[in-house]
Amino acid sequence: MATLLVVTIDGPAGAGKSTVARRLARRLGYRLLDTGAIYRAVALTALGRGVALDDEPALAAIATGLEIDFAFEGDVNHVRLGGVDVTADIRTPATSQAASQVSRHPAVRAALLELQRRLAGAGGVVVEGRDTGTVVFPDAGAKFFLTASDDERARRRQAELEAIGGEVPSFERTLQDIRERDDRDASRDVAPMRAADDALIVDSSGVTLDEVIEQLAAEVARRAG
Repeated sequence: MATLLVVTIDGPAGAGKSTVARRLARRLGYRLLDTGAIYRAVALTALGRGVALDDEPALAAIATGLEIDFAFEGDVNHVRLGGVDVTADIRTPATSQAASQVSRHPAVRAALLELQRRLAGAGGVVVEGRDTGTVVFPDAGAKFFLTASDDERARRRQAELEAIGGEVPSFERTLQDIRERDDRDASRDVAPMRAADDALIVDSSGVTLDEVIEQLAAEVARRAG
């Protein structure tokens, strides 16, 4: 019998992580954990409460008390915060930018680390994020780092927002937002975004989603035995 693994998928915004992670989880019969949604939920809560994004103690308190859960409905991984569906709310450009600022705080990351590990359990889960293979699950059974060209990522980000009924900014604005977030995520002092040394790097530019899924599923099967 194949071993149930923790599978991590990291990468920059718009690389296709959400779609690939969702499809791969369904293909494998695994659960899906979107760690980025957790940071977005903290950011959304902070914005709603008027908490400054540089107030690390207040943000850490929000993270510590976060009540979040995930559930598939159709092909959408719905996110509920305190029992309220916030799937579209956490994907707005304002929340995305706020989440990138929130994630820079060590106290917030420390508060959410145990939550992420608890939600993942012992295995049989695909985890999506930016530092899941390097920090959150350094011993994961299969690690992937998904990337794509800046233009391709901007187009995908717009399509994602449109699919969930969110506000869709111009292509130029989306491209600028992605590049700014890349800079913040890669340069932060705590858990900067990078590929784990043992991760398989997958460039999804110019290839179909099915081809990416096949490549990842084959690698997971090989490692699971």
